[in-house]
Amino acid sequence: MRMLGSMPVRVLDDRHRAEALAILDADPVSNVFVSSRVHAAGLDSRRLGAQMWGYLRDGRLTSLCYSGANLIPVAAGPEAVRAFGERARAQGRRCSSIVGPVDAVGELWEILSPYWGPPRAVRAEQPVMATSAVPDVPPDPGVRRVRMEEFDVVYPACVAMFTEEVGVSPNAGDGGVLYRARVAELVRDGRAFARIEDGRVLFKAEIGAVTPRACQVQGVWVPPDLRGQGRSVAGMSAVVRESLRSIAPTVSLYVNDYNARARAAYRRVGFTEVGSFMSILF
Repeated sequence: MRMLGSMPVRVLDDRHRAEALAILDADPVSNVFVSSRVHAAGLDSRRLGAQMWGYLRDGRLTSLCYSGANLIPVAAGPEAVRAFGERARAQGRRCSSIVGPVDAVGELWEILSPYWGPPRAVRAEQPVMATSAVPDVPPDPGVRRVRMEEFDVVYPACVAMFTEEVGVSPNAGDGGVLYRARVAELVRDGRAFARIEDGRVLFKAEIGAVTPRACQVQGVWVPPDLRGQGRSVAGMSAVVRESLRSIAPTVSLYVNDYNARARAAYRRVGFTEVGSFMSILF
């Protein structure tokens, strides 16, 4: 463990796992992604695939910042954000996005934008939604876990969703090596759900992060020509039911504020807004 300059920021290791998880568990829905990584890999940067920075006040760990492919502040007030921002500025941009609570990410971007800008996109308001209740709406009985032998069927749908949402193809750069590996991992772990008919994906979604207290849905997608038929409502009802039964006691997601149709669908399934994220994409 080492002090970084004059700032009260330390690169954490497994000796701080319990303290870090206590901070993450204070908001298990908003922190589900970072918490899932810590539960799975601990805080050793080699296993985590990232550094976990800790901010100390009066010698006590009070805030975190996950610094990997994403830069994610956790429980970070203005002083912690300034310290994390200076650390990030000093090392240079290594992430593809900054994601997290609106206030913290907004303040962090004010510090970093003169050095890292311009971003490819700014998602200024992304409601965080969650539910712990079995949906009232009927589930789509055809939605089930994807089998590994169906990978080549579901992967193009994953690429289409990613490209539509992010604005670039996940096959760019490395030819899709990392993205294919991630999708395959979710399929193997039983966290990819879809309705597949005649070799075509009619609905899909994945559980991208899991902790003992919450999980996070990602990649919800219906082919453009089938939208507006209620498939996402019935499909999400099936995903939420099975997730509550076999994965975690709370199901969460976050969505762009301008996606009124998706937000309405999620509300019909029982999701309510519990917070708000901001994303800076590079």
